[in-house]
Amino acid sequence: MDIRALTPTYAVSPQIEPSDLAAIKAAGYTTVIDNRPDAEIPPHLHTEVMKAAAEAEGLTFIANPVIGGALTQENLRAQAAALAEATGPVFAYCASGNRCSVVWALMNAGQASTDELINTPAKFGYNLEHLRGQIDALAAEAEADRI
Repeated sequence: MDIRALTPTYAVSPQIEPSDLAAIKAAGYTTVIDNRPDAEIPPHLHTEVMKAAAEAEGLTFIANPVIGGALTQENLRAQAAALAEATGPVFAYCASGNRCSVVWALMNAGQASTDELINTPAKFGYNLEHLRGQIDALAAEAEADRI
């Protein structure tokens, strides 16, 4: 397990095992978000197995599968809702942590600068530069909605 804190309240990680959940809780996280579809992983890591293990540790578990190349607005809304409802820091995982970082950057468009949303994940090896135009467009939409 490799916890990569993008902010004090949101961390990403490559795929975890059920046995990692105790350490995630001990690190102070209260909610775990699974951004990995079951079709990508072996049965012992499927949503229901991970959910049961997380809940046994007293963690809130949210399944928000993001299909590579097919990220949806619903994925962004679900991730944002999970963060808004969390009682503490949130830990999100996928295959490498990249999808969790992409979701974080896009859902925060307009709330932080585009440079920050690209540079923060870059510290952990996630290159989101290709999303600059999309982040800028979402930020402009968010600004227009506030007016």
